[in-house]
Amino acid sequence: MRRAASLRQAEHPADPEDGEQLSGIQEVSAELGVTMRTLRFYEDQGLIEPRRVGTTRIYTRREVARMQLILRGKRLGFSIREIKEFLDLYDADPQHHEQMRQLALRVHDRIQRLRRQKQALEETLGELEQIEREALERLPPGVRPAIE
Repeated sequence: MRRAASLRQAEHPADPEDGEQLSGIQEVSAELGVTMRTLRFYEDQGLIEPRRVGTTRIYTRREVARMQLILRGKRLGFSIREIKEFLDLYDADPQHHEQMRQLALRVHDRIQRLRRQKQALEETLGELEQIEREALERLPPGVRPAIE
């Protein structure tokens, strides 16, 4: 009963000046389309720091925004270490100049790596397609697989 009252207070802060939107782990996981385990993982990694009411995790808009940045960084192929560095720079530099400078450098490096991977994939696809054509040419028409 006491825990439920504490949670209600956290969800509806008594301080009207605060006005901060607070959400539970289930709500945040549903909003972001991730599991609760994913949220706990990023908390363990030190990338987010939800508030606690007893054992209940309470997420502020700031933590949800950080999770959105984390998920975007992962989707773009950045490591957890790199994402943590970006987030730390965001907190340390109110003007965000250093964060943007580092972001531009890392994104440029990522683009270059992806272009090299794309070229390697195109070469591999070309070679595999050539092998496929040669293999099909050596088979009589009646035994060729139906390939679309």
